[in-house]
Amino acid sequence: MRLSRYFLPVLKETPSEAQIASHRLMLRAGMIKQATAGIYSWLPLGFKVLRKLENIVHEEQVRAGHVPMLMPTLQSADLWRESGRYDDYGAEMLRITDRHGRDMLYGPTNEELITDIFRSHVGSYKDLPLTLYHIQWKFRDEVRPRFGVMRGREFFMKDGYNFDLTKEDALHAYNRHMVSYLRTYERMGLQAIPMRADSGPIGGDDTHEFLVLAETGESEVFYDSAITDLKLGERVVDYDSRAECEAIVKEWTTPYARTDETHDEAKFNAIPEDRRRSRRGIEVGQIFYFGTKYSEPMGATVQGPDGKSVPVHMGSHGIGVSRLVGAIIEASHDDKGIIWPEGVTPFHAGIVNLKQGDAEADAACEALYASLTALGLEPLYDDRDERAGGKFATMDLIGLPWRITVGPRGLKNGVVELTSRRTGESEELPPEAAVEKLAQIYAGHVLRPAL
Repeated sequence: MRLSRYFLPVLKETPSEAQIASHRLMLRAGMIKQATAGIYSWLPLGFKVLRKLENIVHEEQVRAGHVPMLMPTLQSADLWRESGRYDDYGAEMLRITDRHGRDMLYGPTNEELITDIFRSHVGSYKDLPLTLYHIQWKFRDEVRPRFGVMRGREFFMKDGYNFDLTKEDALHAYNRHMVSYLRTYERMGLQAIPMRADSGPIGGDDTHEFLVLAETGESEVFYDSAITDLKLGERVVDYDSRAECEAIVKEWTTPYARTDETHDEAKFNAIPEDRRRSRRGIEVGQIFYFGTKYSEPMGATVQGPDGKSVPVHMGSHGIGVSRLVGAIIEASHDDKGIIWPEGVTPFHAGIVNLKQGDAEADAACEALYASLTALGLEPLYDDRDERAGGKFATMDLIGLPWRITVGPRGLKNGVVELTSRRTGESEELPPEAAVEKLAQIYAGHVLRPAL
């Protein structure tokens, strides 16, 4: 993309309403614009990041054997009355009456709707196990929406639902989800720690939240520092293997890690003192096992092997995709702007032309742009007739991991400058070598289109 043709409305000043880093930087970098309290338009740069995160979530869900679909944003209140949650959910639910006087709601979650779909089409244990998921906009009417996309009213979320014959089967689905989420967050360049949590209005006995450590986190968390050394890396996981999934979950849940709601001071104090940590955390996902909480009142049953009808065991699993954009920025920024991890960056590298209009510099930038594009990478070429300082400031603000600087002086020596946004380190390389280095860096990071 050429910056002269892109819509990137960056701001020099920080809007007064922005209280945390991610909100400030998303507004300044032209990623979002507030439409009304807690509701945002996603401008091209923000939308591009949002789609990259969505792609990663889709890929890891499909890898784990889960089936994508799409459910509507508006739901019938009758389904929620069946489950008993319509009145219990509280004022966060946006309730609507259509022109025929029918009670509707803007879905904050989809347990009732997916249960209705299941009971309409599945009747035998032979059709199990089954896990369905979608990524869709949700709405919760926060009393005081703040912090930009971190606590908005409208948000983009992946929610999945497993249906299993027995509790043991459903707990395998729980473990499978935990492993798939660990891999998802790692691909995004995040360390999201699974922590024993409270189930809240979703219900159920088993639940873990995934939290990213950041000073602006809404929750106080307590953990054993040993958990921050764990990585899945390139480990190949057989999601059909109960033993393998259970072993990975045990590896990640044995070290103490809990939110303030479930914190146990005695167990925490049993950890060696040098490994005890207390920080703030941003919730970016949660998984639940809730058994027959919805299937029993809503009649979601199957015929078991003995011919008897039994309610299915269920769980739900969510990732806040739009919230992740803010969480990544909170975890990865400096005083100049955002620092995107390679796996989610909107553009893989910025090209800065120090002397727009110079024949040699223009030709070199065009050649770099063509070479990177041919490799499947997406460069952002700053071809504007602006001062170098302004171009550098824009690149630092929007946070692309790598910048190639092209100028007449370097070209006389046959080199361009390749700079890492994260470290600030630069090296002079022939243009072909700079392209080759970026190709090696991004091997494995270039994402396929969304499903």
